Amino acid sequence: MYPWGHNRRFNSYSGYFQKKFGTRVQKLTLDAGFTCPNRDGTLGTGGCTFCNNEAFNPSYCSPSKTITQQLAEGVSFHQKRYRRATKYLAYFQAYSNTYASLDVLKTRYEEALAYPDVIGLVIGTRPDCISDPLLDYLEALSKKCYIVVEYGIESCRDDVLQAVNRGHSFSQSAEAVNLTAARGILTGAHIILGLPGESREDMLQGASLLSGLPLHSIKLHQLQIIKNTLMAEEYRDHPGRFSFLSLDAYLDLVADYLELLRPTLLVERIAGEVPPRFLAGPGFGLIRNDQILQKLEDRLAERNTWQGRLWRA
Repeated sequence: MYPWGHNRRFNSYSGYFQKKFGTRVQKLTLDAGFTCPNRDGTLGTGGCTFCNNEAFNPSYCSPSKTITQQLAEGVSFHQKRYRRATKYLAYFQAYSNTYASLDVLKTRYEEALAYPDVIGLVIGTRPDCISDPLLDYLEALSKKCYIVVEYGIESCRDDVLQAVNRGHSFSQSAEAVNLTAARGILTGAHIILGLPGESREDMLQGASLLSGLPLHSIKLHQLQIIKNTLMAEEYRDHPGRFSFLSLDAYLDLVADYLELLRPTLLVERIAGEVPPRFLAGPGFGLIRNDQILQKLEDRLAERNTWQGRLWRA
């Protein structure tokens, strides 16, 4: 029915993996002990105002454990929970996972790739933490296994990026995506919808801007105020700077966003999820991501719309 070859109304990442590998592929989150240039004083300190990795890391994920140990515990965790995955991607998630010497990066990556049934890497990082030698290495690696470099873009507006202490511009994000994709390396983007100072129109314009980049996949997360972050302090002191969408309004926003996305862009996630004990602001209540996803699919069907319906090359 749709250009991506299945009848879901958006180009789902799970559908892509099923078609490419013939099986469920599960990500195994890793914390390799890296930091960020806006944490260690290179660009700044304190990190992004919204960031607290403890809220997103699974229980088995800790830099005190080796990569191999985290992978083994991750496999055990997901086998008990899902029992369907037969192949895995090692997901270097915490902080900036290209922010180290090339020798250190090679050691971490190759330890992960040596683990049984790990078929590739997903490397989460910042657009200002790549280099030609690193891209040379990843280009060669991508010819042997599945590699995705996932950039935290977060917003397409520079003033919004500055306000949340990202320490880079959207043009740097675009340049990083272009340089990476030019090597034949798959690229992903992480976007937060609802950051302070960003209007609905800004976010929808961002969908069009991102569709013009050679991105392979995209993750969408709603704004969440996480405890023990600078943003939680800002929200406590200046709540008027923030505007939160109800779940119903968020579903409409994501539907509008998908309409403007390039049809070939894989949609990996449409909402974020953290344990309620980490939330310091409004949320969607006790609802799981799979339930939000089903509600989105119902909303797309009600509106008789789909990803890329309004996209123009």
